[in-house]
Amino acid sequence: MIKLFRGVFFAIVASLVLFPSHLVATEGQEYIAIRKEGAGNIALVLDKLDAKGRKETGFAQDLDGIINGGLDFTKVFSIIQPPLNVKDDSDRKNIVINFPALTSVGAEVYVGGVVTMKSDDILLDMKVYEAAGSKLLMNKTYRGSAAALRSMGHAFCADLVELLTGKKSIFGSKIVFVSNKTGFKEIYECDFDGYGVEQLTKSKSICMNPALSPDGKHLAYIDFTSGRPTLYIKSLAGESVAAVGKSAVSIDPGWRSNSEVAATLSFDGSQAIYLVNTDGTIARRVTNSKSIDISPTFSPDGSKMAFVSSRNGLPQLFVQDLVSGDVKRLTFSGRYNTQPSWSPAGDKIAYTTWEKGGEINIFTINADGSGLMQLTQKCGENKSPSWSPDGEMIIFTSNRQGKEKLYVMSSKGGNERLLLQGDGEQTQPSWFLFR
Repeated sequence: MIKLFRGVFFAIVASLVLFPSHLVATEGQEYIAIRKEGAGNIALVLDKLDAKGRKETGFAQDLDGIINGGLDFTKVFSIIQPPLNVKDDSDRKNIVINFPALTSVGAEVYVGGVVTMKSDDILLDMKVYEAAGSKLLMNKTYRGSAAALRSMGHAFCADLVELLTGKKSIFGSKIVFVSNKTGFKEIYECDFDGYGVEQLTKSKSICMNPALSPDGKHLAYIDFTSGRPTLYIKSLAGESVAAVGKSAVSIDPGWRSNSEVAATLSFDGSQAIYLVNTDGTIARRVTNSKSIDISPTFSPDGSKMAFVSSRNGLPQLFVQDLVSGDVKRLTFSGRYNTQPSWSPAGDKIAYTTWEKGGEINIFTINADGSGLMQLTQKCGENKSPSWSPDGEMIIFTSNRQGKEKLYVMSSKGGNERLLLQGDGEQTQPSWFLFR
């Protein structure tokens, strides 16, 4: 049965180690939004990278795999194999692109590049063309060490997505989650695509509901080491850890800003939502119902809070205006609604529903209560949704293959796939939202 807890909130942006480079775009605009809202995938010819020398060839092959894998993960592109006569490179200083061949296979965009070396640095020179107009959209150089190939490839992927869609991408983002692979419930993080799993806590107890501040400097989480659930706020720049300043049971942290995290505290006898400073002191009480209020999640501007309350009986979603204090019930269908997650665009809220038939599924609803949409169905228990930074995907937990694992899907449902393999179970995922 679903517990009345919110799935964990978020992660940290990984910085890309790149040297200064230049960007060429069409006159008068920085980005070319080829993909419009609701349109299909962008038809992209992604050519193999050229290389000069044996060592460069090996790096080029690795970068080909990184870039292909990254762009495929986004589901923004339909990647087309390049035509045999896509370019004439007989003159290495003046490579000619065959644009009619590109348009004949339905390509909208052509991407090509070359890998060279300068001292111990690898240089990745990438060019992006509009196929129909043979217009150069981007010309950028990425530079780094052999250890930075993944960051370099993903830096290009991020620039390409933003160039063609006008949106920030998932590249460089992190996901935090809970796993019991060591026999204890500890907090872990991984890259957006499941790579680079790293253990963040070593409590040898139960840790849950991890949430990173928007600037990535603080980690809030619940720890049971003391025998009761306690909110901890850890500075990631040092070793300082602050516990909530009141003796209380704490659950469900969710950041409103870099300096305030909300959580449910029970030190005065009720279970209400409070705002807590990063030093563990109480800023103020937010909800004032006599019922149980949990699972805070905030609109991007921090002016509104969605949460779960039993004030009308079984748990439902509510939205509170933090300026006026007005509270509005958001959900009216579903037997048991919980684990809300506000989208980065601010227009939708994803949440978990325990339906009347016994299924546990993920839905989205508009922030005004309209536009209810079911995203999962007939595939085990699906819960703890969290939005990707660009709002195009949702990560969630599902036991559809037995053990609870992390999956990703389109924000409209579909394209559901396992995020990462690994021992034990993974739960309570949260994707960093770049706020």
